[in-house]
Amino acid sequence: MTVHFIGAGPGAPDLITLRGRDLLAACPVCLYAGSVVPPALLAHCPPGARLVDTAPLDLDGIEAEYRRAHAAGLDVARLHSGDLSVWSAVAEQARRLERLGIPYTLTPGVPAFAAAAAALGRELTLPGVAQSLVLTRVSGRASPMPPGETLEAFGATGTTLALHLAIHALEEIVTRLTPLYGADCPVAIVIRASWPEQRVLRGRLGDIVAKLAAEPAERTALILVGPALEAGDFRDSALYDTDYQRRFRGRA
Repeated sequence: MTVHFIGAGPGAPDLITLRGRDLLAACPVCLYAGSVVPPALLAHCPPGARLVDTAPLDLDGIEAEYRRAHAAGLDVARLHSGDLSVWSAVAEQARRLERLGIPYTLTPGVPAFAAAAAALGRELTLPGVAQSLVLTRVSGRASPMPPGETLEAFGATGTTLALHLAIHALEEIVTRLTPLYGADCPVAIVIRASWPEQRVLRGRLGDIVAKLAAEPAERTALILVGPALEAGDFRDSALYDTDYQRRFRGRA
């Protein structure tokens, strides 16, 4: 028996990986986060599968489901939104599985920031403008930020920031980043990236708070900040430059 943690992607049911889909189809038990995982993904589960919405469960309740499946010798598909590598709450579940001696696997998913960039039609790293992407958040009830991980520290780089789980703190974010990026810096808020109800708000640090107030969003929104969101005057990548020597071009 194995627990298969699966990144369900950002929302669109066809943005799950083939491996994730196939694992769903093979597992007689599926635990899923019903508040953020689209129901359409459950159509990949086999007929008669036990489907458990973990939204109302605490960690002990989730562990009980793993124990039950383990006792019955039934593989479990555990669906989490986005990708498992960040803010997925997989780590504490894996720790418990290790203590119980229950094997598990991790299958990555399409991350929210990638879906947001696609919605904007933008690359988040541009030559000479931004060559890094910082994935971060602000302190919340579930998880305070470590002392060294501040918006000021990340913003001092001037690169693209992708702020997750932070839409409730937009005004604070603007206040803290404006001295570093300037009021004219481009900002985009992508609400429910890749879902049918996806919305995009574009603005600048100087006006994005007012724009969100006019079209509110309370959750499942990603905030992107940085000059790469709007830059048109950047040099081409050297990768495809005529004079750039590459072994794949058959040149000496």
